[in-house]
Amino acid sequence: MKLKDKKIAMLIGPGYEDLEFWVVYMRMIEEGAEVDVVGVEKGVEYSSKHGCLKKAADYTAGEVLDNDYDGVLVPGGWTPDKIRRDADVVELVRKNHDAGKIIGLICHAGLVGISAGIVDSKATGSLGIKDDCINAGAEWVDEAAFRDGDIVWGRVVKDIPAYCRELVAALAD
Repeated sequence: MKLKDKKIAMLIGPGYEDLEFWVVYMRMIEEGAEVDVVGVEKGVEYSSKHGCLKKAADYTAGEVLDNDYDGVLVPGGWTPDKIRRDADVVELVRKNHDAGKIIGLICHAGLVGISAGIVDSKATGSLGIKDDCINAGAEWVDEAAFRDGDIVWGRVVKDIPAYCRELVAALAD
């Protein structure tokens, strides 16, 4: 178990991409990480983008701002555009990035990174955020997954295996 003793915050919100949340969540647990599910509201069951699955947040972002995480992971879907409007979510991502923690962004999750002011080098994700990333100052890279400093990027659902490999390697460092 490569991530034993690692603590991760995984963000959730309305319309999260089913596989980008659940596969990554289970992969982190499989590697031994403790994962806190963090949202704008706690106790509310968020429906996934495809409506198949529901999950409630264990904590609000405001409740965990001072927690010592090894990483913060953001799934795609419609969630990033919704949760980036919450000041505590943005602060959680910014604060952890500034502390040198791993930030995982896949698909549309780059929108949260943009709102947190951390997207300024390389970026990938859904083509729907390409212009946003470029306008934020990033170089768009068409790769399945890669690590750029403390940010691990994943493109889309089909790239989840490569994204998870990059996350595990980055978090294990």
